[in-house]
Amino acid sequence: MNLRLQHEEYEEKYLSTYATLSKRTQGRINPEEKCIIRTDFQRDRDRIIHSKSFRRLKHKTQVFIAPEGDHFRTRLTHTLEVSQIGRTLARALKLNEDLTEAMALGHDLGHTPFGHTGERVLNELHPNGFKHNEQSLRVVDILERKDGKIGLNLTFEVREGILNHTGERVSKTLEGKILKYADRIAYINHDIDDAIRGHIINQSDLPMDCIEVLGKTHGERINTMIIDIIVNSLGKNDIKMSEEVGEKTNKLRQFMFDNVYLNKKAKSQEDKAEYILTELFRYYYKHKDKLPKEHLSIYEDYNATIEDIICDYIAGMTDRYVVNLFKHIFVPKRWEIF
Repeated sequence: MNLRLQHEEYEEKYLSTYATLSKRTQGRINPEEKCIIRTDFQRDRDRIIHSKSFRRLKHKTQVFIAPEGDHFRTRLTHTLEVSQIGRTLARALKLNEDLTEAMALGHDLGHTPFGHTGERVLNELHPNGFKHNEQSLRVVDILERKDGKIGLNLTFEVREGILNHTGERVSKTLEGKILKYADRIAYINHDIDDAIRGHIINQSDLPMDCIEVLGKTHGERINTMIIDIIVNSLGKNDIKMSEEVGEKTNKLRQFMFDNVYLNKKAKSQEDKAEYILTELFRYYYKHKDKLPKEHLSIYEDYNATIEDIICDYIAGMTDRYVVNLFKHIFVPKRWEIF
């Protein structure tokens, strides 16, 4: 009994003609024997979930640095919300839900400590720049290790979706295009929720024309955006919103940039975060020998600049780890005589 073959037959029979079928994947960098239970995209999903990089997301900033409160989002809860929205869209549009889930779970593996503040700092320090989507691909291709092998050896489609989930990049698959929308829907809405909880903005501050179209509550807005995408994308070789909902979504996103993402109160710890990351980068640039041997061993069979090596190390840290490391290196310890 080969359950993988049964699932592949199900995909071919029931999914949209525009879906990315697992049996037609462009494959992996290093060919592997197929699993008899899971499709290639299901295997990718499992590899990501079991990776160390995925586990570290629970202690990485989403928007607010060092928030007080158990209900603020982290990079991990953001990832799970993106996955849920992506799966809902993929299922409704009869696209490949497993592929969508895998790329959603892996899309932020390369994010830095302290969220986009950390990304900006490393982008300024690295001569070739630093982008979290490119780093996420680097994580699954090089930095993660599975059974002593380099990288997770994911399929082309999952890797391509991770790389193209942000900015002006456009995925080649509809599932990758779903990811881009799911990411935006998730962060706009949960960041509004966190900003109100953190007293950065009030519900009444939200643009009234956006609220009238998208909804008054967190759930209503997500529901409006998801249904709008389904209505405007079902049976089509594209993923898109209606002009009205798309316009109000973008306006709400811009409102968040103007009033939350760049808000001094929300970014009250940003200067400290910048200082910590900058000093750690400079320290390891002068003292490469202080980098962990386990980290340096990654590059024995892989050429990398010193900036690459340091950025890989720092980007992989959690918020609390980077703070404790800074204290260990730079804060004087008490001198005791026994």
